[in-house]
Amino acid sequence: MTNISLQSNQQITAFILAAGFGERLRPLTNHIPKPLMPILGKPLLQHLLDKIEGLAPTAVGINLHYKHDVLEEWIRHSSFRDKVALYHEDPILGTGGALKNAVDMLGKNTFLVHNSDIVSDIDLSRLIGFHFSSGNIATLALHDCPAFNNVLVDDDNCYAGIAKNTGHSGKKLHAFTGIAVYEPAFLDFLPEGASHVVDAWTKALSAGHRIGVLDVSGGYWSDIGTPAAYASAIVHELRSDGETIYVHPTAHGCGSAEIDGFVVLEHDCLITGPVSLRNCIALPGAAAGRGVFENCLLGPGFTVNLDEREMHGQTSSEGHIHIGTGGSDRSYYRVQNGKDTTVLMRCSTSDIDFDRHIAYTCFFSRYGLPVPQIISVDHEKKEAVFEDLGNLSFYSLLKCRPDPGRIETLYKKILDMIVKLHTEITDHIVEMPILTERSFDYDHFRWETSYFHNNFVSGIKGAVADDPVALDAEFHRLAVSAGSFPVTIIHRDLQSQNIMVTRGDVPRLIDYQGARLAPPAYDIASFLWDPYYRPPDMLRERLLDYYISGMKKYSAAFDEALFRESLLPCRLQRHMQALGAYGFLAVVKGKRYFLKHIDEGLRLLKEESGLARNEYPELYKLAGKLC
Repeated sequence: MTNISLQSNQQITAFILAAGFGERLRPLTNHIPKPLMPILGKPLLQHLLDKIEGLAPTAVGINLHYKHDVLEEWIRHSSFRDKVALYHEDPILGTGGALKNAVDMLGKNTFLVHNSDIVSDIDLSRLIGFHFSSGNIATLALHDCPAFNNVLVDDDNCYAGIAKNTGHSGKKLHAFTGIAVYEPAFLDFLPEGASHVVDAWTKALSAGHRIGVLDVSGGYWSDIGTPAAYASAIVHELRSDGETIYVHPTAHGCGSAEIDGFVVLEHDCLITGPVSLRNCIALPGAAAGRGVFENCLLGPGFTVNLDEREMHGQTSSEGHIHIGTGGSDRSYYRVQNGKDTTVLMRCSTSDIDFDRHIAYTCFFSRYGLPVPQIISVDHEKKEAVFEDLGNLSFYSLLKCRPDPGRIETLYKKILDMIVKLHTEITDHIVEMPILTERSFDYDHFRWETSYFHNNFVSGIKGAVADDPVALDAEFHRLAVSAGSFPVTIIHRDLQSQNIMVTRGDVPRLIDYQGARLAPPAYDIASFLWDPYYRPPDMLRERLLDYYISGMKKYSAAFDEALFRESLLPCRLQRHMQALGAYGFLAVVKGKRYFLKHIDEGLRLLKEESGLARNEYPELYKLAGKLC
């Protein structure tokens, strides 16, 4: 497909259709006009205006009718107040009449028209560029969406009408995305007063004009015209950001609630009393007291129940709900078994970690480490069914702003698990030959620093060390140092997203297939110096002392001084590994949401390398250059 984009000399005007009643969204739109329905703290209209602003339009118009006063008030207090022209309609004029009513603006340039209730990743610049190169009087953005397919497309990729029935002479059927580009001459086919733009398409076609189409299939698109579609768009946005929970800064009480699944608390939400929220989206001003709220939209004084599959929007061919975010290439699905659920893990046939994951699970479970219990395994298909631990990770729970006492208690529960892994379970390692063979040795530490350099220093930052030879020598010394300390079994990726929190604040470990024999300080560095969440310094010190106390209780031979000596080399290694992973996952795997963790990862690396600047001066200089 030709990659055509908007050129700097191609001027456009933009027009947003925002006058509709939002009838299918009631009762939500009884309180909020559809263009102001929030998606993770930002109204739909703001998302769209932000996107359009990147096109540098000569002017932007918005038509208004239903709850026009609320929309006008929002625009008046937004950063767009001096950038848009408002076209108030009374009565409402329809999709065609709205454009004719704005002829003073739209009659000057090629113009983009975008429905305000569409959420998509469609490249508007590409659409406009395609239009400019086509000679069309109009270009419609279409996609293959079976639920909405009714636009006929001929062999020349032109609009050929609306399908009235199933017989359409072999022409392709696609759906209109609600996004189109027009030439000013198109306005001549619109009558004064109320009209529908489709009628003008027909008139322009009959007059011999070409109405082209651009197929934008394959990306994300949602018409949020129903509560289910709106909820699904929010869940999609959460997934795209690598999250399961969003809490607006003005929402209150989330920290005392029992949370699971995808949960969104918008502006001025209030949670009081013992509340359970699972797959729940609370709209601005909603309040929830005592009770259980599951698979629903909460508004001020109303609840709209939803189907969980509709909310998630991603299912397997068998209808299982796709769950999980993060960096894994594995697929996880929630399987409904009557009133109970399980989690199906599907791996590729080339997944070399599958058998080890199963073996580790059995081994860890045997000695009381809280990992998900295996229900069934198919080694040939590389599939396994586990107990369902829910969706709440420690990382997500921390976003709910629990009270400090609850946070510290959970940290200590998790450290109790890690002490068990580093002591009692390590004492039984002879039972796991495949684990004894996996040492975190010099070669692995060197692999981590190469991973950091290739995927982050060069890949993300495009940076070069002042003295590459000296830096490599420092990486050599660091690997020797980190590999010289006593080893235990470690999780190896012990960050807050790999700890699930089940009912009653019971933590459980996941994603441990990378476990190795290594200095235990590597796990502590991963957990207490985690870029995903920064505990207060005093809390971190108390937790470090708590871990050391736990290790001493198990074995009087535990060498606290040696452990503390190992912390800094392991922290340096871990921070570089994490930054390398963010670069790899964002650039190679396309999971761009990992980029948001870079600033904290770099802050940690700069801080730690500052503590070791006498021993590793080139690393310290490099960290400063990267920040």
